Amino acid sequence: MSPATGPLAAPMRRRGPRPVQLHLLLAAARAMLASLPGPSASPISSDGWPRSKAARAEMARIGRRLGDLASADPRAAERFRGAVSRRLLRDDAALLAGIAAYRRHPWRRTLEDPPAIWREGAARLLDYGGSGPCVLVVPSLVNRAHVLDLMEGASLLRHLAVAGARPLLLDWGWPGAEERALTLTDHIAGRLERALSAAPGPVVLAGYCMGGLLALAAALRRPDRVRALALLATPWDFHAGEGAAQQGRALAALLPVFEPAMEATGTLPVDAIQSLFALADPFGLARKFRAFGRLPQAGEAAARFVALEDWLNDGVPLPAHVAREAIGGWYGENAPARGAWRVAGMAVRPEALGVPAFVAIPARDRIVPPASALALAARLPAGASIHLAPAGHVGMVAGRGAEAALWRPLLGWLHALPGPAKLPPGA
Repeated sequence: MSPATGPLAAPMRRRGPRPVQLHLLLAAARAMLASLPGPSASPISSDGWPRSKAARAEMARIGRRLGDLASADPRAAERFRGAVSRRLLRDDAALLAGIAAYRRHPWRRTLEDPPAIWREGAARLLDYGGSGPCVLVVPSLVNRAHVLDLMEGASLLRHLAVAGARPLLLDWGWPGAEERALTLTDHIAGRLERALSAAPGPVVLAGYCMGGLLALAAALRRPDRVRALALLATPWDFHAGEGAAQQGRALAALLPVFEPAMEATGTLPVDAIQSLFALADPFGLARKFRAFGRLPQAGEAAARFVALEDWLNDGVPLPAHVAREAIGGWYGENAPARGAWRVAGMAVRPEALGVPAFVAIPARDRIVPPASALALAARLPAGASIHLAPAGHVGMVAGRGAEAALWRPLLGWLHALPGPAKLPPGA
């Protein structure tokens, strides 16, 4: 099939991955290793960077091999360097083909949002129906909420609704002028608590990623509205794990770089957030797009890949006050683990939680290292249910193995909870 008639001739449907220029530069950076002379081609990584073990191992392997060859036979080192360069060129071509295939893939999200039972500013509380225990799900502030309602067959919320629960989703929405002035306390002690009051409670409060920290703080502040707490891939100790402290402080040190944009827009822009994620795993995007290009493009796996990439590339800017507190206070100062994080003056202390808890920790999480989430589990009162999921950060909630990795264990815990005492909305 010629390019003129094949998939490359199809119309371009999307602009991602964002920011594409950075991803291409990171992929090309590997070629620098092949051009460095002899032993100087040792790993350019530092403690904690890149976070991806695969990226660090590849950099180290090439560096060691070149160093060994240069010390034994300089001509062999040159031949190896040439072979590496040729492989990198093939990889780059496969990366570009994978990105082109993604941009032209015909899949589009068609799921309609359920009705909203509460609104405030850009935020909505969406009701997915069902007649079982009410589960109010709190997503992160830096991504669209629909990762939990991704596509047919990949929706945690719709699965819960048909399996004996009544899920509600707090969709934070796109931050407008009002939202750009909000702090973390405003989000938690303000909008989240008002959403709790609007729900038929007390509810099971479930938080995903950053949303887990918000949910934990709200559960501690409003035990009258929360009968149980589920924490899904939720960080706590931002300095736990190999190199995490150095990486967190380095991230916080970047805040002055972003200040002009935050001052001008009131937010940390989407591309800045995406860049920070990319730098944590600099070669990860190239690997996954090369793999995507090899998939049958009409298959289910390709459609789910596109659905997840569309969600990743449709990010949400983070209000500037929240960005400063999360990046500087959480990552830089490790305030939660040190007991220094406060919401409306109240210290957020997991050991004070007085309701049943479920903690799901993805074993292959590159966004929230398992050590960070395990530190939170260790601080909860005895009896908390700890679930180690054989999945990654996003795969646990929306991947092909999500039903076994999270959905069924979460449902089992929900159905084992004692029945709640019903309160009317607004109580």
